[in-house]
Amino acid sequence: MNSTNSKNQTPHGGKLINLIVDHQRANKLKEVAHSLPDVTLNDRQLCDLEMLATGAFSPLTGFMCRTDYESVLDRMRLQDNTLWPIPICLDISETKAGTLEVGQSVSLRDPEGFLLAILHIEDMWPVEKEKEAELVYGTLNKKHDGVQYVFNACKEFYVGGRIDVLSLPIHSDFNQLRMTPIEIRQLFEKLNWQRIVCFQTRNPIHRPHFEMTIRAMRHAKANILIHPVVGMTKTGDFDHFTRVRCYRSIADHYPPNSWALNLLPFAMRMAGPREALLDTIIAKNYGCTHFIVGRGH
Repeated sequence: MNSTNSKNQTPHGGKLINLIVDHQRANKLKEVAHSLPDVTLNDRQLCDLEMLATGAFSPLTGFMCRTDYESVLDRMRLQDNTLWPIPICLDISETKAGTLEVGQSVSLRDPEGFLLAILHIEDMWPVEKEKEAELVYGTLNKKHDGVQYVFNACKEFYVGGRIDVLSLPIHSDFNQLRMTPIEIRQLFEKLNWQRIVCFQTRNPIHRPHFEMTIRAMRHAKANILIHPVVGMTKTGDFDHFTRVRCYRSIADHYPPNSWALNLLPFAMRMAGPREALLDTIIAKNYGCTHFIVGRGH
């Protein structure tokens, strides 16, 4: 695990986490992975893995263990008292849980079987779905996207522990717009940007959004990072291809050399105020000093 700091903005928890291992360790882990049990990640888990790997979820170093999970549910803080509003957990089936033990490791793979990471199991426990839904979302109504996921898509057990990442999830689109927090911070330093507004949105950008961001830039005397979510968003949203084309089209209407566009591989929870807090933490980890949001929760 590596960590770096940026002069733009101190990462949440003090250090920017980087869970991507070096080439030598990756080769060793690939050899070990052949003898390990596998866990195949779904779309939401792939998003969470990428956010963990690159430090967007700093200071987390893996999927949460039970002590952090329960502390986050009850008081929106990790066990060490660091502010953290939403559980970041890896769910597995009861059948899979029955084949695993605390202390062993598992290979994390994408649906095509490609090896992405090794999870070192430190904890495993049954999911209390009603408690999680009530505390995170404030409702048990399954018409809510987040609640529906907890009850219908989330499996029966959580498994937690630190992870070694060999490869980020593979994307076939917009690869030049998928910079990590470290890369974005390096860009800010290269451009000598000291004050940066993060505009995070899941919607196509429209005129009110544009005016709001322009005013925010003027008020904060800052440049802007346009940071659209391209992971899992709300049911019925426009596909991210359409949305990215909108962002690209509008970008040239900003003052010259005042903006950057980067895609955020975040799986939204639609968790209201809790998610708003997580959004600001993510923006902070990308090196931004100010934050505005262009979407509802």
